[in-house]
Amino acid sequence: MSTLTPGPIPADAPGPTPSVAAEPLRFDTKIAVLLRADLAPWQRLNVTAFLVSGLGATLPEVVGEPYEDADGTRYLPMFRQPVLVFEGEKETLRAAHGRALRRALPCAVFTADLFATGNDRDNRAAVRAVPTADLDLVGLAVYGPRNAVDKVLKGARMHP
Repeated sequence: MSTLTPGPIPADAPGPTPSVAAEPLRFDTKIAVLLRADLAPWQRLNVTAFLVSGLGATLPEVVGEPYEDADGTRYLPMFRQPVLVFEGEKETLRAAHGRALRRALPCAVFTADLFATGNDRDNRAAVRAVPTADLDLVGLAVYGPRNAVDKVLKGARMHP
């Protein structure tokens, strides 16, 4: 993994490859987050951020190139495609989780127990302590072929 240098970049440093302006890019994959509808606004933001970090850290193909502004200042890369956010009831999350596991799609989970922990070690221990069928899911992130992710999210609605 390369490191990014803050501040101006020397003129001879390689920059991002210019993109060719053509037709709009349509992805054959989808990144989606499903949130439980009863979460407070701060919880929705927190859960979404945690969930997508798992995808970005594990699946290098979802991360694009670093950004650079007109002054040559470089910025960290982001996902190469949109993240769609959905919401649903507790039962919708449970069903989506089961479908994601059956399809072996990469997914990240956030359980209600994680709101009471304060660090990564305790977060992992809280999830590890509960059998799959009993996880109190408040969020799920999933990545995969568009069709498969759509089927996983059956019954969910776009986040308002």
